[in-house]
Amino acid sequence: MLFLYNLVISIAGFFLKIAALFSPKIKLFTEGRKNVFAILEEKIKPSDKTIWFHSASLGEYEQGLPVIEKIKEKYPSHKIIVTFFSPSGYEVRKNNTVADTTVYLPMDTKSNAKKFLKLVHPELAFFIKYEFWLNYLKELETSQTPTYLVSGIFRDNQMFFKWYGGFYRKALKAFTYFFVQNESSKEKIEAIGFHNVIVSGDTRFDRVNAILERDNTLDFIESFKNNAPAIVIGSSWPKDEALIAEYINQAPEDVKFIIAPHNIKAEQIASLKSQITKSTVLFSEKKDLDLSDFNVFIIDTVGLLTKIYSYGTIAYVGGGFGNPGIHNILEPATFGIPIVIGPNYSNFAEATQLVGLGGCIVISNKEELKQNLDRLLADKAFLEEKSRICKTYIQDNKGATNTIMNIVS
Repeated sequence: MLFLYNLVISIAGFFLKIAALFSPKIKLFTEGRKNVFAILEEKIKPSDKTIWFHSASLGEYEQGLPVIEKIKEKYPSHKIIVTFFSPSGYEVRKNNTVADTTVYLPMDTKSNAKKFLKLVHPELAFFIKYEFWLNYLKELETSQTPTYLVSGIFRDNQMFFKWYGGFYRKALKAFTYFFVQNESSKEKIEAIGFHNVIVSGDTRFDRVNAILERDNTLDFIESFKNNAPAIVIGSSWPKDEALIAEYINQAPEDVKFIIAPHNIKAEQIASLKSQITKSTVLFSEKKDLDLSDFNVFIIDTVGLLTKIYSYGTIAYVGGGFGNPGIHNILEPATFGIPIVIGPNYSNFAEATQLVGLGGCIVISNKEELKQNLDRLLADKAFLEEKSRICKTYIQDNKGATNTIMNIVS
């Protein structure tokens, strides 16, 4: 079966090169890997001590960041090597300050795995949440490198739990310890013979809780809000925006709206703005304007949403009307803001839990959106109770990073 796995990886590599001719994203995927070994040879000396972290994409990187920061504190003389599989992670965080070297992970062939690990020679290796690359794991096991899975999630549909998944189960022997998010994952991994596992929780809670300790001030948001109640719409998609725009157009004049779309392409922003009848300003055109004169502020740039949530009275988090589903609800929750989402959230444990607790409200249509936003704006006790639930949820679930660090040698 491992032969078939390696054959599939080789075939995939070939077809990705062809697909790169037609897809900018796949071109980044293939072009970005061409110079990885040259970069590693330049950045890492044979005498260097290193620790390796691998993330599939941006979300996993953010999830692993609290552990990376703690490891960096514990091993200040080691170089931190961060790898990404996806361009959506690498291209956004390639200039991060926590790692000494950040590169794409070469495709999981035998020769790539051997060469990569020879150049990096990590003393410790961490995989965030998932991404089980068999050749890399085999080489880590052969070299007896302590290897850890951080914030892991195991589900029944994964290869490890199929009758034909023996070669995948064998690869898990590379892990020194599994730090998983929930009891269900622990039970599943124990059922196939692995008992080096602990429910540590989700390091994302530590990540978002740390947001409270930094300066989240944005003067231009303060000017726009001007002490009025504000509804922050984060990571919205067109289906979200159609509902939100209709609500905005009939909302009370003293309510402000801040929209940070998932897609900030010019045509997308123009389409959104055209649906709104109230006075609207874009981030890109705010210079020299009195922002308090506007009802709606569209953030046509990236990197500000987390801080903007700190100004919200209510948060609407987008993605719940599409696949794979809603975006990050933990960031608004950490500020103690009631959250409204669309119906597609069942694949996200934190959303399912917060809906069950009552801090997160699910809507399926414009009538439900209006009903719930109106009540949150009008009923102070209702809003404060939802706020308390969200904030308590974050506080009750932090601590995964310390659990991990107490075990990692």
